[in-house]
Amino acid sequence: MTTMLTRQPAAPTENGAGGSARSREKRQRQSAFVYIAIVVCLALFGAPFLWILLTALATPQQLGEGAGGLLRFDNLQWNNFVEAVTRVELGAYFGNSLFLATLTAVLTTASSAIVGFAFARIRARGSKALFTIVLATMMIPQIATLIPTYMMFSQVGLVGTYWPWVLWGLSGSAYMIFLFRQFFAAIPLELEDAAIIDGCGWFRTFVQIFLPLSRPIILTSLLLQFTWAWGDYLTPALLLNQDNTTLAVAVTNAYLDPQGNGITTLQAAGSILYILPALVIFLFFQRYFISSALSSGVKG
Repeated sequence: MTTMLTRQPAAPTENGAGGSARSREKRQRQSAFVYIAIVVCLALFGAPFLWILLTALATPQQLGEGAGGLLRFDNLQWNNFVEAVTRVELGAYFGNSLFLATLTAVLTTASSAIVGFAFARIRARGSKALFTIVLATMMIPQIATLIPTYMMFSQVGLVGTYWPWVLWGLSGSAYMIFLFRQFFAAIPLELEDAAIIDGCGWFRTFVQIFLPLSRPIILTSLLLQFTWAWGDYLTPALLLNQDNTTLAVAVTNAYLDPQGNGITTLQAAGSILYILPALVIFLFFQRYFISSALSSGVKG
């Protein structure tokens, strides 16, 4: 007679069960910490926007009462937004900002993509040193070059025009050049070799091979440069006239009482109307921004 021996599954030990429970509790604590951190960050970043929205919907009397007055929702002043639009030619300033931001975004993206492609794929003597110099320019604050830039543009008669933004766009952005360089450097060398074998020059390779693959980074560059130009106050205030200035300058200087003091409720309403376009664009394109931020660090 043959005896069949079967191996019974081992019963979970006390240490194994306890370890699994402790691991599960640890993961739960980590998840709770992450959620708490998200809520705290949301409150910190959302509180200023909520405060300015409550200010835009308040009366001057409620504003004088402080937080208690702002949190009364029985007398919301929606006509503050109407007055913010009708008090100044908001549409004209909006068009100026839209044109200037779009011009800056398109030119900067195009020039940065070309320079980033050259740094990533063209092997030339001194290219690494030149790329280091380009990156070093990011450490120079804009305020340090603002007055010399104004003097230079004033001497050549470009103050009061949009030509400074054209020249800045054609010169590219050091940060965007870095992102494009990192993205293009991660593309396999076989694609470049195949294009060269087919008779493509560098420009055709850039346009037909590399640009179609770089849609996320292009959209990211357009988004960042648009929001930068849209939110810039100091440069338009210094270089442009009252007729062709941007919405940022108009919102700051337009809502004043006869004594020259700012009307806070109208300034808040105008500020919300001012930030909405950039906010909507950012929310719409944020997925491309995240994907390009990940892909830009694949290869150094």
